[in-house]
Amino acid sequence: MRFLAVGVGAVLAVLVSAAPAWAHGGDAPDGTDYRTAVTSVTPAAAGLRVRAVEAGARLELTNHTGTTVEVLGYSNEPYLEVRPDGVYENVHSPAVYLNATLAGVATLPATADPTLPPAWRKASSVPVVRWHDHRSHWMQSARPPSVAADPSRPQRIRDWVVPLRTDGVTMLEARGTLDWVPPPSPGVWWTWSVVGALAVALLGLVGRLRELVASLTVRSGPAPRRSVGWVLPALASVSVVAGVAALVYAVGREVDAGNDSFGALVRGLFAGQIWPVLTGLAAIAAAVYALLRRPAADFALALAGVCVAIFAGAANTAAFGNGVVPVPWTGSLGRLLIAVVIAAGAGVAGAAALRMRATADRPSVPAARQPAHDEPDGAPAVESGA
Repeated sequence: MRFLAVGVGAVLAVLVSAAPAWAHGGDAPDGTDYRTAVTSVTPAAAGLRVRAVEAGARLELTNHTGTTVEVLGYSNEPYLEVRPDGVYENVHSPAVYLNATLAGVATLPATADPTLPPAWRKASSVPVVRWHDHRSHWMQSARPPSVAADPSRPQRIRDWVVPLRTDGVTMLEARGTLDWVPPPSPGVWWTWSVVGALAVALLGLVGRLRELVASLTVRSGPAPRRSVGWVLPALASVSVVAGVAALVYAVGREVDAGNDSFGALVRGLFAGQIWPVLTGLAAIAAAVYALLRRPAADFALALAGVCVAIFAGAANTAAFGNGVVPVPWTGSLGRLLIAVVIAAGAGVAGAAALRMRATADRPSVPAARQPAHDEPDGAPAVESGA
Protein backbone atom coordinates (compact mmCIF):
# COMPACT_ATOMS: atom_id res chain seq x y z
CA MET A 1 0.00 0.00 0.00
CA ARG A 2 2.88 2.36 0.71
CA PHE A 3 4.28 1.92 -2.81
CA LEU A 4 0.80 2.47 -4.26
CA ALA A 5 0.37 5.69 -2.29
CA VAL A 6 3.79 6.92 -3.44
CA GLY A 7 2.91 6.13 -7.06
CA VAL A 8 -0.44 7.91 -6.87
CA GLY A 9 1.20 10.89 -5.24
CA ALA A 10 3.82 11.09 -7.97
CA VAL A 11 1.16 11.02 -10.69
CA LEU A 12 -0.85 13.73 -8.95
CA ALA A 13 2.27 15.86 -8.59
CA VAL A 14 2.87 15.64 -12.33
CA LEU A 15 -0.75 16.54 -13.06
CA VAL A 16 -1.09 19.53 -10.75
CA SER A 17 2.21 20.97 -11.93
CA ALA A 18 0.74 21.53 -15.39
CA ALA A 19 0.19 25.15 -16.32
CA PRO A 20 -3.08 26.13 -18.04
CA ALA A 21 -1.33 26.75 -21.36
CA TRP A 22 -0.31 23.08 -21.43
CA ALA A 23 -3.84 21.73 -21.02
CA HIS A 24 -5.09 19.43 -23.76
CA GLY A 25 -7.77 21.09 -25.85
CA GLY A 26 -11.18 19.75 -24.96
CA ASP A 27 -12.43 20.54 -28.47
CA ALA A 28 -9.55 18.92 -30.33
CA PRO A 29 -11.03 17.27 -33.44
CA ASP A 30 -10.97 13.50 -33.97
CA GLY A 31 -10.27 14.18 -37.63
CA THR A 32 -10.63 16.82 -40.32
CA ASP A 33 -10.32 17.26 -44.07
CA TYR A 34 -8.27 20.48 -43.81
CA ARG A 35 -4.53 20.40 -43.18
CA THR A 36 -3.02 23.41 -41.45
CA ALA A 37 0.77 23.73 -41.60
CA VAL A 38 3.23 26.40 -40.44
CA THR A 39 5.82 26.98 -43.14
CA SER A 40 8.02 29.73 -41.68
CA VAL A 41 8.53 32.52 -39.19
CA THR A 42 10.06 35.54 -40.91
CA PRO A 43 12.44 36.97 -40.07
CA ALA A 44 13.73 33.90 -38.21
CA ALA A 45 14.42 34.35 -34.49
CA ALA A 46 16.56 31.92 -32.50
CA GLY A 47 14.53 30.28 -29.72
CA LEU A 48 11.14 31.06 -31.29
CA ARG A 49 9.00 28.21 -32.62
CA VAL A 50 5.50 28.28 -34.05
CA ARG A 51 3.76 25.06 -35.15
CA ALA A 52 0.29 23.63 -35.74
CA VAL A 53 -1.01 21.11 -33.17
CA GLU A 54 -4.21 19.08 -32.61
CA ALA A 55 -4.66 18.33 -36.31
CA GLY A 56 -4.31 22.03 -37.03
CA ALA A 57 -7.00 23.14 -34.60
CA ARG A 58 -4.51 25.24 -32.63
CA LEU A 59 -1.26 27.06 -33.14
CA GLU A 60 1.49 26.70 -30.56
CA LEU A 61 4.13 29.34 -29.90
CA THR A 62 7.21 28.53 -27.79
CA ASN A 63 9.38 31.47 -26.78
CA HIS A 64 12.93 30.83 -25.58
CA THR A 65 14.36 34.04 -27.04
CA GLY A 66 14.74 35.74 -23.66
CA THR A 67 12.53 38.61 -24.83
CA THR A 68 8.78 39.17 -25.07
CA VAL A 69 7.00 37.90 -28.18
CA GLU A 70 3.58 39.36 -28.89
CA VAL A 71 0.77 37.80 -30.96
CA LEU A 72 -1.48 40.36 -32.62
CA GLY A 73 -5.25 39.89 -32.88
CA TYR A 74 -7.64 40.25 -35.78
CA SER A 75 -7.50 44.06 -35.68
CA ASN A 76 -3.72 44.05 -35.14
CA GLU A 77 -4.32 44.78 -31.47
CA PRO A 78 -2.12 43.25 -28.74
CA TYR A 79 -3.63 39.81 -28.07
CA LEU A 80 -1.05 37.59 -26.33
CA GLU A 81 2.33 38.27 -24.81
CA VAL A 82 4.65 35.33 -24.31
CA ARG A 83 7.21 36.60 -21.83
CA PRO A 84 10.13 34.72 -20.26
CA ASP A 85 8.04 34.28 -17.09
CA GLY A 86 4.87 33.06 -18.79
CA VAL A 87 1.88 33.92 -20.98
CA TYR A 88 -0.32 37.00 -20.62
CA GLU A 89 -3.53 37.81 -22.49
CA ASN A 90 -5.04 41.23 -23.17
CA VAL A 91 -8.60 41.07 -21.83
CA HIS A 92 -9.52 44.02 -24.10
CA SER A 93 -8.73 41.99 -27.22
CA PRO A 94 -11.77 40.38 -28.87
CA ALA A 95 -9.51 37.52 -29.91
CA VAL A 96 -9.32 36.34 -26.28
CA TYR A 97 -13.01 35.43 -26.45
CA LEU A 98 -13.32 34.49 -30.13
CA ASN A 99 -10.38 32.09 -29.89
CA ALA A 100 -11.72 30.29 -26.82
CA THR A 101 -13.50 27.74 -29.04
CA LEU A 102 -12.74 26.11 -32.36
CA ALA A 103 -16.01 27.43 -33.82
CA GLY A 104 -15.19 31.00 -32.81
CA VAL A 105 -18.66 31.61 -31.39
CA ALA A 106 -18.63 33.95 -28.41
CA THR A 107 -20.54 36.80 -26.82
CA LEU A 108 -18.09 39.67 -26.52
CA PRO A 109 -18.16 41.71 -23.31
CA ALA A 110 -18.33 45.47 -23.56
CA THR A 111 -14.67 45.68 -22.53
CA ALA A 112 -13.59 43.67 -25.60
CA ASP A 113 -12.51 46.73 -27.55
CA PRO A 114 -9.30 46.55 -29.62
CA THR A 115 -8.90 50.33 -29.39
CA LEU A 116 -8.53 50.29 -25.59
CA PRO A 117 -5.07 50.14 -24.01
CA PRO A 118 -3.98 46.58 -23.18
CA ALA A 119 -4.97 45.08 -19.82
CA TRP A 120 -2.79 42.04 -19.26
CA ARG A 121 -3.92 38.96 -17.33
CA LYS A 122 -1.49 36.14 -16.61
CA ALA A 123 -2.62 32.83 -18.13
CA SER A 124 0.40 30.59 -17.62
CA SER A 125 3.78 30.39 -15.94
CA VAL A 126 5.59 28.82 -18.89
CA PRO A 127 6.58 30.64 -22.11
CA VAL A 128 4.40 28.41 -24.29
CA VAL A 129 0.88 29.12 -25.51
CA ARG A 130 -1.67 27.32 -27.68
CA TRP A 131 -4.67 29.03 -29.18
CA HIS A 132 -7.32 28.64 -31.87
CA ASP A 133 -6.36 31.10 -34.57
CA HIS A 134 -9.19 31.41 -37.06
CA ARG A 135 -6.85 32.79 -39.70
CA SER A 136 -5.21 29.38 -40.00
CA HIS A 137 -8.20 27.03 -40.46
CA TRP A 138 -11.47 26.87 -42.39
CA MET A 139 -14.28 28.40 -40.37
CA GLN A 140 -17.35 27.81 -42.55
CA SER A 141 -19.49 24.68 -42.58
CA ALA A 142 -19.76 24.81 -46.37
CA ARG A 143 -16.75 23.70 -48.38
CA PRO A 144 -14.71 26.24 -50.34
CA PRO A 145 -16.02 26.71 -53.90
CA SER A 146 -13.01 25.02 -55.50
CA VAL A 147 -13.36 22.04 -53.16
CA ALA A 148 -17.09 21.77 -53.79
CA ALA A 149 -16.36 21.66 -57.52
CA ASP A 150 -13.85 18.80 -57.19
CA PRO A 151 -13.65 17.30 -53.67
CA SER A 152 -11.61 14.30 -54.86
CA ARG A 153 -8.54 16.44 -55.66
CA PRO A 154 -6.05 17.65 -53.01
CA GLN A 155 -5.75 21.43 -53.32
CA ARG A 156 -4.46 24.57 -51.67
CA ILE A 157 -7.22 26.69 -50.15
CA ARG A 158 -5.13 29.64 -49.07
CA ASP A 159 -1.93 30.91 -47.51
CA TRP A 160 -2.31 32.56 -44.11
CA VAL A 161 -0.32 34.97 -41.95
CA VAL A 162 -0.37 35.63 -38.18
CA PRO A 163 1.47 38.86 -37.26
CA LEU A 164 3.94 38.80 -34.34
CA ARG A 165 6.02 41.46 -32.63
CA THR A 166 9.10 41.30 -30.41
CA ASP A 167 9.70 43.86 -27.67
CA GLY A 168 6.82 45.87 -29.06
CA VAL A 169 8.90 47.02 -32.02
CA THR A 170 10.15 44.38 -34.46
CA MET A 171 7.47 42.86 -36.65
CA LEU A 172 7.52 39.16 -37.54
CA GLU A 173 5.13 36.92 -39.43
CA ALA A 174 4.15 33.32 -38.84
CA ARG A 175 3.26 32.02 -42.29
CA GLY A 176 1.45 28.83 -43.21
CA THR A 177 -0.83 26.99 -45.58
CA LEU A 178 -4.34 25.55 -45.48
CA ASP A 179 -4.97 22.58 -47.77
CA TRP A 180 -7.91 20.32 -48.58
CA VAL A 181 -7.21 16.60 -48.10
CA PRO A 182 -9.85 14.36 -49.73
CA PRO A 183 -11.43 12.01 -47.19
CA PRO A 184 -11.22 8.24 -47.61
CA SER A 185 -14.21 5.93 -47.84
CA PRO A 186 -15.18 4.97 -44.27
CA GLY A 187 -16.96 1.84 -45.53
CA VAL A 188 -13.64 0.31 -46.60
CA TRP A 189 -12.11 0.67 -43.14
CA TRP A 190 -15.27 -0.54 -41.41
CA THR A 191 -15.33 -3.59 -43.68
CA TRP A 192 -11.76 -4.52 -42.80
CA SER A 193 -12.51 -4.02 -39.10
CA VAL A 194 -15.59 -6.26 -39.17
CA VAL A 195 -13.92 -8.95 -41.28
CA GLY A 196 -10.93 -8.99 -38.94
CA ALA A 197 -13.18 -9.23 -35.88
CA LEU A 198 -15.10 -12.16 -37.38
CA ALA A 199 -11.87 -13.95 -38.28
CA VAL A 200 -10.58 -13.68 -34.71
CA ALA A 201 -13.97 -14.63 -33.25
CA LEU A 202 -13.89 -17.90 -35.20
CA LEU A 203 -11.11 -19.05 -32.87
CA GLY A 204 -13.82 -19.50 -30.27
CA LEU A 205 -15.33 -22.28 -32.39
CA VAL A 206 -12.12 -24.28 -32.80
CA GLY A 207 -12.86 -26.52 -29.82
CA ARG A 208 -16.43 -27.19 -31.01
CA LEU A 209 -15.24 -28.01 -34.53
CA ARG A 210 -12.63 -30.39 -33.14
CA GLU A 211 -15.30 -32.21 -31.19
CA LEU A 212 -17.61 -32.35 -34.23
CA VAL A 213 -14.91 -33.92 -36.38
CA ALA A 214 -14.09 -36.41 -33.64
CA SER A 215 -17.75 -37.37 -33.25
CA LEU A 216 -18.05 -38.12 -36.96
CA THR A 217 -15.10 -40.51 -36.79
CA VAL A 218 -16.29 -42.43 -33.73
CA ARG A 219 -18.93 -45.05 -34.62
CA SER A 220 -20.00 -45.92 -31.11
CA GLY A 221 -19.79 -44.32 -27.71
CA PRO A 222 -19.49 -40.63 -26.86
CA ALA A 223 -17.05 -38.48 -28.76
CA PRO A 224 -13.86 -37.77 -26.83
CA ARG A 225 -13.55 -34.20 -25.68
CA ARG A 226 -10.16 -32.89 -26.62
CA SER A 227 -8.88 -29.55 -25.42
CA VAL A 228 -7.19 -27.25 -27.91
CA GLY A 229 -4.38 -25.80 -25.86
CA TRP A 230 -3.19 -23.15 -28.32
CA VAL A 231 -6.45 -21.19 -28.62
CA LEU A 232 -6.26 -19.36 -25.30
CA PRO A 233 -2.63 -18.22 -25.84
CA ALA A 234 -3.59 -17.12 -29.35
CA LEU A 235 -6.46 -15.01 -28.03
CA ALA A 236 -4.17 -13.57 -25.37
CA SER A 237 -1.68 -12.57 -28.08
CA VAL A 238 -4.40 -10.84 -30.10
CA SER A 239 -5.55 -9.04 -26.94
CA VAL A 240 -2.00 -7.72 -26.48
CA VAL A 241 -2.06 -6.45 -30.07
CA ALA A 242 -5.32 -4.59 -29.37
CA GLY A 243 -3.93 -3.06 -26.18
CA VAL A 244 -0.67 -1.96 -27.74
CA ALA A 245 -2.43 -0.45 -30.77
CA ALA A 246 -4.76 1.47 -28.45
CA LEU A 247 -1.83 2.84 -26.43
CA VAL A 248 0.16 3.78 -29.53
CA TYR A 249 -2.77 5.71 -30.99
CA ALA A 250 -3.40 7.50 -27.66
CA VAL A 251 0.26 8.51 -27.42
CA GLY A 252 0.18 9.63 -31.05
CA ARG A 253 -2.78 11.90 -30.37
CA GLU A 254 -0.97 13.58 -27.49
CA VAL A 255 2.23 14.02 -29.48
CA ASP A 256 0.16 15.61 -32.25
CA ALA A 257 -1.33 17.88 -29.59
CA GLY A 258 2.18 19.19 -28.87
CA ASN A 259 2.94 17.12 -25.77
CA ASP A 260 6.39 15.92 -26.81
CA SER A 261 8.10 15.94 -23.40
CA PHE A 262 7.58 13.11 -20.91
CA GLY A 263 5.79 15.21 -18.29
CA ALA A 264 3.53 16.90 -20.83
CA LEU A 265 2.81 13.54 -22.45
CA VAL A 266 1.75 11.96 -19.15
CA ARG A 267 -0.46 14.94 -18.33
CA GLY A 268 -2.03 14.82 -21.78
CA LEU A 269 -2.74 11.10 -21.54
CA PHE A 270 -4.46 11.53 -18.17
CA ALA A 271 -6.39 14.60 -19.31
CA GLY A 272 -7.48 13.60 -22.80
CA GLN A 273 -6.88 9.87 -23.34
CA ILE A 274 -7.65 8.27 -19.99
CA TRP A 275 -10.20 5.73 -21.30
CA PRO A 276 -8.15 4.51 -24.27
CA VAL A 277 -5.15 4.17 -21.97
CA LEU A 278 -7.03 2.30 -19.25
CA THR A 279 -8.75 -0.07 -21.66
CA GLY A 280 -5.52 -0.67 -23.58
CA LEU A 281 -3.75 -1.59 -20.35
CA ALA A 282 -6.73 -3.76 -19.36
CA ALA A 283 -6.45 -5.71 -22.63
CA ILE A 284 -2.78 -6.39 -21.93
CA ALA A 285 -3.49 -7.33 -18.30
CA ALA A 286 -6.27 -9.71 -19.37
CA ALA A 287 -3.85 -11.37 -21.78
CA VAL A 288 -1.32 -11.97 -19.00
CA TYR A 289 -4.12 -13.28 -16.79
CA ALA A 290 -5.16 -15.72 -19.52
CA LEU A 291 -1.60 -16.89 -20.19
CA LEU A 292 -1.30 -17.77 -16.51
CA ARG A 293 -4.38 -20.01 -16.97
CA ARG A 294 -6.20 -18.27 -14.18
CA PRO A 295 -9.90 -18.96 -13.48
CA ALA A 296 -12.38 -17.04 -15.65
CA ALA A 297 -9.65 -16.15 -18.15
CA ASP A 298 -12.20 -16.16 -21.00
CA PHE A 299 -14.41 -13.71 -19.12
CA ALA A 300 -11.46 -11.37 -18.51
CA LEU A 301 -10.54 -11.44 -22.21
CA ALA A 302 -14.15 -10.85 -23.27
CA LEU A 303 -14.63 -7.89 -20.93
CA ALA A 304 -11.32 -6.24 -21.81
CA GLY A 305 -11.91 -6.85 -25.53
CA VAL A 306 -15.30 -5.16 -25.50
CA CYS A 307 -13.99 -2.17 -23.55
CA VAL A 308 -10.93 -1.55 -25.72
CA ALA A 309 -12.96 -1.97 -28.92
CA ILE A 310 -15.46 0.65 -27.74
CA PHE A 311 -13.39 3.22 -25.85
CA ALA A 312 -10.18 3.07 -27.89
CA GLY A 313 -11.57 1.88 -31.24
CA ALA A 314 -15.14 2.95 -31.94
CA ALA A 315 -14.59 6.26 -30.12
CA ASN A 316 -11.96 7.21 -32.73
CA THR A 317 -13.69 6.01 -35.91
CA ALA A 318 -14.07 9.58 -37.14
CA ALA A 319 -10.59 8.92 -38.53
CA PHE A 320 -12.16 6.45 -41.01
CA GLY A 321 -13.90 9.28 -42.85
CA ASN A 322 -11.40 12.17 -42.54
CA GLY A 323 -8.35 12.95 -44.61
CA VAL A 324 -6.31 14.32 -41.70
CA VAL A 325 -5.97 12.13 -38.61
CA PRO A 326 -4.70 13.69 -35.32
CA VAL A 327 -1.49 11.64 -35.12
CA PRO A 328 2.08 12.56 -36.14
CA TRP A 329 2.10 9.86 -38.86
CA THR A 330 0.24 9.35 -42.08
CA GLY A 331 -3.55 9.21 -41.98
CA SER A 332 -3.50 5.65 -43.34
CA LEU A 333 -1.37 4.44 -40.42
CA GLY A 334 -3.67 6.15 -37.92
CA ARG A 335 -6.73 4.53 -39.50
CA LEU A 336 -4.98 1.16 -39.54
CA LEU A 337 -4.33 1.37 -35.80
CA ILE A 338 -8.02 2.06 -35.12
CA ALA A 339 -9.07 -0.82 -37.38
CA VAL A 340 -6.68 -3.15 -35.54
CA VAL A 341 -8.07 -2.08 -32.16
CA ILE A 342 -11.66 -2.75 -33.26
CA ALA A 343 -10.90 -6.02 -35.05
CA ALA A 344 -8.66 -7.44 -32.32
CA GLY A 345 -10.73 -6.22 -29.37
CA ALA A 346 -14.14 -7.21 -30.73
CA GLY A 347 -12.76 -10.46 -32.15
CA VAL A 348 -11.23 -11.53 -28.83
CA ALA A 349 -14.48 -10.65 -27.05
CA GLY A 350 -16.49 -12.73 -29.50
CA ALA A 351 -14.14 -15.72 -29.35
CA ALA A 352 -14.01 -15.67 -25.55
CA ALA A 353 -17.81 -15.45 -25.37
CA LEU A 354 -18.14 -18.47 -27.68
CA ARG A 355 -15.71 -20.42 -25.53
CA MET A 356 -17.69 -19.57 -22.40
CA ARG A 357 -20.92 -20.63 -24.14
CA ALA A 358 -19.36 -23.93 -25.22
CA THR A 359 -18.23 -24.63 -21.66
CA ALA A 360 -21.69 -23.85 -20.28
CA ASP A 361 -23.37 -26.15 -22.84
CA ARG A 362 -21.24 -29.17 -22.04
CA PRO A 363 -23.08 -31.72 -19.87
CA SER A 364 -21.37 -32.52 -16.62
CA VAL A 365 -20.05 -36.09 -16.39
CA PRO A 366 -20.56 -37.52 -12.86
CA ALA A 367 -17.73 -39.49 -11.37
CA ALA A 368 -18.16 -43.28 -11.18
CA ARG A 369 -19.63 -44.38 -7.87
CA GLN A 370 -17.42 -46.65 -5.83
CA PRO A 371 -19.05 -49.47 -3.84
CA ALA A 372 -19.20 -49.01 -0.10
CA HIS A 373 -16.76 -51.03 2.02
CA ASP A 374 -19.59 -52.99 3.62
CA GLU A 375 -21.19 -53.80 0.25
CA PRO A 376 -20.22 -57.05 -1.46
CA ASP A 377 -18.96 -56.77 -5.03
CA GLY A 378 -21.91 -56.67 -7.39
CA ALA A 379 -24.37 -55.67 -4.67
CA PRO A 380 -26.93 -53.16 -5.88
CA ALA A 381 -26.14 -49.60 -4.98
CA VAL A 382 -28.63 -47.76 -2.83
CA GLU A 383 -29.14 -44.12 -3.79
CA SER A 384 -29.38 -41.76 -0.88
CA GLY A 385 -32.71 -40.09 -0.59
CA ALA A 386 -34.37 -42.79 -2.70
